[in-house]
Amino acid sequence: MTGVHIVTDSSCDLSEAETTTNGIGVVPLNIRFGDDEYIDREQLSVEDFYAKMASTGLLPETSAPSPGRFEQAFRGAAAVGASGVVCINLSGELSATVQSARNAATAVDGDIDVRVIDSRSLTGGLGTMVLEAALAARNGADADAVVALVESMIPRTEIYGALDTLENLKKGGRIGSAKALVGSMLSVKPIIRIVDGAVEEAGKQRTRKRALEWVRDQLFAEGTVEKLSILHGEAPDIDLFLDMIAERYPRDQVRLGKIGAVIGTHGGPGVIGMCYLRP
Repeated sequence: MTGVHIVTDSSCDLSEAETTTNGIGVVPLNIRFGDDEYIDREQLSVEDFYAKMASTGLLPETSAPSPGRFEQAFRGAAAVGASGVVCINLSGELSATVQSARNAATAVDGDIDVRVIDSRSLTGGLGTMVLEAALAARNGADADAVVALVESMIPRTEIYGALDTLENLKKGGRIGSAKALVGSMLSVKPIIRIVDGAVEEAGKQRTRKRALEWVRDQLFAEGTVEKLSILHGEAPDIDLFLDMIAERYPRDQVRLGKIGAVIGTHGGPGVIGMCYLRP
């Protein structure tokens, strides 16, 4: 297939149907439970990940793909006649994944034009950028145009997460400036926000219901937003939250998905994430 190919990593939390339909290449991260290591998506499904986290009581760890995995994806695109590759990755503030992609781009320099973008985002935010990039590429946009589109989306992307626990984020070392929440993490339901690619505290509520109401109110205060995505980590109350926002954003206007192992490792079970573009 000629034209620009889009590549990302498995933190995008796009479904297999979404990536296959849109011709998106996904390079998986690695997930470790104790001594056992799995390739995200290939050896460990989303459902199996949360079941294993619950049954073992272990805090999983994640690691970036090797440059070789990205190089394989880039050379695969060249082999089928791609004019170039735009690779959009998980925030460099949270993972070495984007650096791995850059190393691979250097390795294929001269064989195929590869542009690597740090999305400064993750999960549904990254997924939206990837889907829009794939649509533009399918409509004939060249690499420069796809890169410009994605870069225009980065500062407009908002992500909030209502966590059921802060334990995973704390133990995983990704807590950033949200560390102020730790002292009272047993008595609050924390809300985080991604700012400049890093995790920051957005708020804290005494109950889960109030946390979800806070997230809803944040969404409603924005006025009209674009490309709203709601993703969750096997949250039992996801339907409740969808009902809470339905008066302005009916379900058929929301992209619903599951937060996979890469982000679920740090967000913990029950996390509900809200991602959108500001106009």
